[in-house]
Amino acid sequence: MTAMILDGKKLAESVRAEVREGVTKFVAEHGRAPGLEVVLVGEDPASQVYTRNKEKASLEVGIRGKLHTLPADTTEAALLELLGRLNADDAVDGILVQLPLPKHLSEQKVLDLVAPEKDVDGFHPINAGLLASGRPGLVPCTPRGSMKLLALAGAKLAGARAVVVGRSNIVGKPIAQLLLAEHATVTIAHSRTKDLPALCREADVLIAAVGKPEMIRGDWVKQGAVVIDVGINRIELPGEVKKTKLVGDVAFDEAKERASAITPVPGGVGPMTIACLLENTLIAARAREAARAD
Repeated sequence: MTAMILDGKKLAESVRAEVREGVTKFVAEHGRAPGLEVVLVGEDPASQVYTRNKEKASLEVGIRGKLHTLPADTTEAALLELLGRLNADDAVDGILVQLPLPKHLSEQKVLDLVAPEKDVDGFHPINAGLLASGRPGLVPCTPRGSMKLLALAGAKLAGARAVVVGRSNIVGKPIAQLLLAEHATVTIAHSRTKDLPALCREADVLIAAVGKPEMIRGDWVKQGAVVIDVGINRIELPGEVKKTKLVGDVAFDEAKERASAITPVPGGVGPMTIACLLENTLIAARAREAARAD
């Protein structure tokens, strides 16, 4: 069996096109564009790339995007003051604080301060609680995109056995909640899980979100399973000249021989994360205008 390769780039283009159409309609109805403000603290190279890409993607679909770049030694008080101003700004529909933050800043305190209705990352405890209780709210972008990729694969989730490797608040826990909402039977695995390979072999749907390059080998994958690889890891290639490449948490070349469908790295989940950020911003803008009308 050779797996269907789930093209996240192509699917993301479709999502962006829908968002662009929705933004055009929103502007016609409300006389303004949805607003997304991204906050970057420090000079982490990967974070700089991510935030520039988010700003560019926002502008391309008609969302008013703005990037706030703060020095690495920014005080917590200064960052919280900025977030307070963005919370109060009526032109701002979405706020995203790029992680990771410098170590002297409390990620939890910062994320908790973002107004839940503007929390387009879906990390605020209120949005996490809404997701856990099956109520509408802003869903984290990577899990949201992963569910769209499962739909593209034609995965039948009702009654399926799903294994999520990774228990982070950003990916593992929320995607488990989304799978439960689709009536899958879900197991969350982690570093202390006994006999992880055997558990993975039971999965009809396998989600890898552990952050360890190619940890999940091909023989861990059940024949015909759908594999969503959330991992993005940069590894050095052997040789005298230092070269690197991006790999996922799954040994792709091995796993594609057993899976029915699998996401590549890069080009799988990554493009969907930004597309779903744009979708969340439009959802937040619509919800705020609806609340204002009430």
